[in-house]
Amino acid sequence: MTVNVRPLQRDDAAPWRKLWHGYLAFYDTELPDKMYDLQFERLLSDNPHDFHGLIAEVDGKQIGLAHFVYHRHGWRTDDVCYLQDLYADPSVRGKGVGRALIEAVYAAADSAGAPSVYWMTQDFNHTARQLYDRIGVKTPFIKYARPA
Repeated sequence: MTVNVRPLQRDDAAPWRKLWHGYLAFYDTELPDKMYDLQFERLLSDNPHDFHGLIAEVDGKQIGLAHFVYHRHGWRTDDVCYLQDLYADPSVRGKGVGRALIEAVYAAADSAGAPSVYWMTQDFNHTARQLYDRIGVKTPFIKYARPA
């Protein structure tokens, strides 16, 4: 299976929406339609500090996505890259889609002068963590959030 990863395009709206819905459902999250529209426009923005989107394809069919954003870091002079969303359709998991997407984010970050790339996942995401342990480094940080 040959995975092609490319920047998100306007005509990817319907398959992107389906993939992002699958990603959000995995994390038991539902968003109103207006958030799908807003995020898609952010992903297509020309602003280098807005979100960027990638689509993974096999034989012309969109089967995965990655969303990432560059931001400043108080301890560095260069920007860092946060990989916020990564998703492969369940039918293609374990076939290199996640790796191809992460490596494409690594390449984009290198080109943008932001070689530090990081992401988070939930502790129960064992399948994805097997990949992450091979291509990333688990940090000792624990995430906290403001109570809702």
